Amino acid sequence: MPKMIFVNLPVTDLKRATAFYEAIGAIKNPQFCDDTASCMVFSETIFAMLLTHDKFRQFTPKPIADAKTSNQVLFCLSADSRSEVDDIVGKAEAAGGVADPSPKDEYSFMYGRSFEDLDGHMWGVNWMDLAAAPPQPEMATA
Repeated sequence: MPKMIFVNLPVTDLKRATAFYEAIGAIKNPQFCDDTASCMVFSETIFAMLLTHDKFRQFTPKPIADAKTSNQVLFCLSADSRSEVDDIVGKAEAAGGVADPSPKDEYSFMYGRSFEDLDGHMWGVNWMDLAAAPPQPEMATA
């Protein structure tokens, strides 16, 4: 079984956050949803668990960071093409998010853009042609 990732995000308005993630292409899995959480499926292995602040606090004693003023992590989703990158970021902006809070990545083998969700969580969306990527320098051995 492939490893799966569940990203847990605190959100201030669960219904709005759920609608935002549906607008950018995630699918809500009602099996793991209630009035405190929405499980948003990006792929068979990538899930975003949107949690109310009260629910999020059940998993950590640390204070919840305000993602609009600080960053602890940057998320990145892969895309199948440059146009899919633009499409996802466009959908995020149309759903109330902020498009391109970070500089675009534009190389011959890679293209990336970013968006902030309604709570300020930063997401990158990147397309990469691995066959065209520059060769990796050999690691020095000690």
